[in-house]
Amino acid sequence: MNSEKYIGLDVHQATISVAVLDSTGKLVMESILETKAATILEFLAGLRGTLSVTFEEGTWAAWLYDVLNPHVTKLVVCNPRKNALLKDGNKSDRIDAHKLAELLYLNKLSSVYHGETGVRMLRELARSYLTIVKDLTRVMCRLKAVYRSWAIPCAGRDVYYTRHRDQWLGKIKEAGVRRRAERLYQQLDMLQQLRQQARRELLAESRRHSITARLRQIPSLGPIRSALAVALIQTPNRFRTKRQLWAYSGLALETRTSGEHCFVQGQLRRSKKQISIRGLSHPGTT
Repeated sequence: MNSEKYIGLDVHQATISVAVLDSTGKLVMESILETKAATILEFLAGLRGTLSVTFEEGTWAAWLYDVLNPHVTKLVVCNPRKNALLKDGNKSDRIDAHKLAELLYLNKLSSVYHGETGVRMLRELARSYLTIVKDLTRVMCRLKAVYRSWAIPCAGRDVYYTRHRDQWLGKIKEAGVRRRAERLYQQLDMLQQLRQQARRELLAESRRHSITARLRQIPSLGPIRSALAVALIQTPNRFRTKRQLWAYSGLALETRTSGEHCFVQGQLRRSKKQISIRGLSHPGTT
């Protein structure tokens, strides 16, 4: 008798809703656990057979993966953006856990990679750097929006430079608006310092990985892009083919076509219309 169990976890800050299916897809157990490692492992220890577990990628995913991976046969951290079936029908923690277990049983889940731990430090530093860059860009856009809202032309980058700051602030006649701009300049200065610090830490960590030096030999790949590539890809061995690696990295071409065949004098022939091709601009999630 097949003793495999399929376990769906709907994870939240305080509790985890659990649904367990047997080898035939029948619901055999439901439970609510406290979000603590000892409680989760104690629950799994009480289940017999081969354990396959799934939960969605989220805030708790990295921690929960490290907790569960040594104790289960199969662990799938699934991509919530591709779980369209979870949005169908009623929704609750119990129902979501049951649906996750069913999708795992049917092998209908798209996984998010969590296997590589050797580049975890580099990955976290890359996330920190990208977040700071995004925040810095947002503040710069807000600063220019203040000037534009008062019909003050501000093209170029002079508006951000410290040496021109008094001149730009002098163009704002309204005291409240000027104070707002001053606060944005303070945020800008702080974020610029944080970005430089994050950049130094990212580059220092990337030098510990020899692959970054090899990536820098590729034209248009500088030290930052090489470090980010290693952090995002982690390991090329997780891809089955080179084409999958290229697509994930944003280097592959995507083709679009429809109505590929037509009838000419009663004979089925392939259409000669041109296939639409476009490049992928950013890494995907796998």
